[in-house]
Amino acid sequence: MRQLDRFDTAVDHAFAPLRGRIMYDRLFYILSALADHSLLWELMAATLAISPRRRPLAMRAAAALAAESVVINVIVKSLFSRERPIDQSYEHPHHLRYPLTSSFPSGHATAAFAAATLLSDRTWLRWLLYPLATLVALSRIHVRIHHASDVLGGAIIGLCFAKLIKYLLPVSSSPSTDGAS
Repeated sequence: MRQLDRFDTAVDHAFAPLRGRIMYDRLFYILSALADHSLLWELMAATLAISPRRRPLAMRAAAALAAESVVINVIVKSLFSRERPIDQSYEHPHHLRYPLTSSFPSGHATAAFAAATLLSDRTWLRWLLYPLATLVALSRIHVRIHHASDVLGGAIIGLCFAKLIKYLLPVSSSPSTDGAS
């Protein structure tokens, strides 16, 4: 556990120079808030669903993200009782919802990487979604809601979860042939 603590501390110290800088605070607080309850990712899925060709992909992603939220926030987090980073000297410059669940794994990171994997299937969107997922995940470290290891664990879980969903529920990127759209 000591190595994990050292890793978390080193990453937290690396973020220290960015905290309190308006541009970084705004970026990370806004991304963190937008990704609450997977809102950002569900909106992206809804946008993709406008296209009949992308609708099956978007519907699978939306349903999988809802399932992921329950699995992570109700089941997985209950197995861990990791405290969130606490720093009484750090005053959050913007309001954020403070979660009551275990710090491990980061639900934001899990959802972000699951969404990026599911929504970018066979599309150019991967070049947008994976960097966005990374920024959302890093936002949780910046705002001191998660330790770096919570975020890394969440990202790995999200990737694995999405790969499993893609294996179990493959979708075609072509529109249906029965006339329905």
